[in-house]
Amino acid sequence: MANTASAKQRIRNSARKSKFNQLHRSRARTAVKATRIALSEKDSAASAETLKTAMSTLDRAAGKGVIHKNNAARRKSRLAKQLAKLNAAKK
Repeated sequence: MANTASAKQRIRNSARKSKFNQLHRSRARTAVKATRIALSEKDSAASAETLKTAMSTLDRAAGKGVIHKNNAARRKSRLAKQLAKLNAAKK
C-alpha cells in the first residue's frame, strides 16, 4: 500500500487513466471486429461503412495516445487492403 500522498495520488491517476484507455481501446477493437465480420460476409457496402467507422475510431484512439499512431495506421491499412481485395474480386 502506498505510504506517501504523492504515491496515493499516482494510484488514483493510474486508475483513472487506465479506465480511459480501456474505453477507447475497447471501442477501437469493436469497430475493427465489426469491419472484419462485414468483410468475411463479403458485403462490400457494409464493409465500406464499417471501415469508415473503424478508421475514425482508430484515429481517435491514436490521437489520445491510447495506441501508437503507427499501430493505428497499420490496422487501417490492413483493413483497407482487405476491402480493396473484396471489391476487386467482385468485378
